[in-house]
Amino acid sequence: METEFTPYLSLGGGLLIGLAAVMLMATLGRIFGATGILAGFILPQGSSEFSWRAALLAGMVSGPALYLGLTGNWPEIEVPVSTPLLALGGLIVGVGVTYGAGCTSGHGVCGMARLSPRSIVATLTFMAGTAATVFVLRHVIGV
Repeated sequence: METEFTPYLSLGGGLLIGLAAVMLMATLGRIFGATGILAGFILPQGSSEFSWRAALLAGMVSGPALYLGLTGNWPEIEVPVSTPLLALGGLIVGVGVTYGAGCTSGHGVCGMARLSPRSIVATLTFMAGTAATVFVLRHVIGV
């Protein structure tokens, strides 16, 4: 499997995520943790909580439609695994998010920016787990 390196697209995406995190903190005083936002949308604690979470999730989901409007093409998305493996991966991530008390956006973007020791450890753990997984898949299993 070959991975395409896209530094400008990655930089643009990172800047947009950072801007969204700063805007959410500046306007509502909330941390941009995507799984926490989704969980609060599914089990809302009040109408004010539900509305901003719904708006943020709608913005996340509408990205491909915006891309279509700007370019005339849907974004190319390749998922090199089967649907059952994708579902298993989602389940594993869900369990990890629960035990890790947050996701990569909450810890890696917001927590690191606040110099939170817990978030620094969590982010280092995410990165080590990712590196180990890629090594095993590409060099041991040969996927």
